[in-house]
Amino acid sequence: MSNQNHIETSELIERYLQYKLVVQERSEKTVDEYRLDLRQFFRFLVAKKHRIDTESDEYEELSIEEVDADFVRSVTAVDILEFLAYERNKRGNQPSARARKLSAIKSFFKYVTVRERITEENVAADIEGPKLKKALPKFLTEEESVDLLRAIADDKNSKSRVRDYCMVTLFLNCGMRLSELVGINLSDIATDLSSLRVVGKGNKERIVYLNDACRIAISEWIVVRMNDKDVKDKNALFISNRGTRISNQMVQKTVEKYLKAAGLGNRKLSTHKLRHTAATLLYQKGGVDVLTLKEILGHEQLSTTQIYTHVSNKEVEKAASQHPLASLSRRDIEAEEKEEEE
Repeated sequence: MSNQNHIETSELIERYLQYKLVVQERSEKTVDEYRLDLRQFFRFLVAKKHRIDTESDEYEELSIEEVDADFVRSVTAVDILEFLAYERNKRGNQPSARARKLSAIKSFFKYVTVRERITEENVAADIEGPKLKKALPKFLTEEESVDLLRAIADDKNSKSRVRDYCMVTLFLNCGMRLSELVGINLSDIATDLSSLRVVGKGNKERIVYLNDACRIAISEWIVVRMNDKDVKDKNALFISNRGTRISNQMVQKTVEKYLKAAGLGNRKLSTHKLRHTAATLLYQKGGVDVLTLKEILGHEQLSTTQIYTHVSNKEVEKAASQHPLASLSRRDIEAEEKEEEE
């Protein structure tokens, strides 16, 4: 486990977290977030039980080791609602943060009800989360995407130019996640460069089919990579200047560098926004239907993919101008009435 492992919980909570990690194969990062959210929730309930002020120093150091089966059976839906109200009113948590914490609580109580059978009733099951604003994803236009690729191609002084161009090409064309790109091995790539295998969320594998741009970019990078005699990670597709598998942080820094060079540095974009770009361009310009897009992106739920079915402002403007009443004015009506009178 990572740096959140020092957070003390209880034996019951740790069993749940191990279940998420080992059985459901959630990432360590996800499990760490669940640990932190559950610690905050049960610390609030322990403080309530012992009448400890949530504004006191004692509250911040409060242990939740007493959270066992009996403690969990005593929790009510009202307790959960009070915690969410506390997070909103006292800690200033935004709806997205409260929704995430409620998700952790719901998952935990489902586990103790269904798996450990500690309780017969899941007290969290019917609690509704805060309404979230559905923000449209940030993405690059087709022209901006070309500008980004051109910024890399024009950086003749960069020793990693071929590698960087290949990485961004895969982001923009395939819509893969950062972790998926970093995890690609040479053995994952088909010998004819027609496709490659990536490992997505929950260790789920999927096949990514490659177009001409991706095939050319990969083949050019592999030539450079194979000539590097200092490669330590022999199977990694993308390697750092030290010969090891490139890190998430280095990929992100590289993308930020070239976004800035392309004049796009003020947009707060990231590698994930390049994934949004691929999805949006495939849907709006490529004519890909939403079900196919779901498979390309490796989404479990169609609702996740449907955010990319938003239309551009130009399309909205065009739709408004095509309304059958778009050119009808008051003067037109008065003129028609005058003609009829004559």
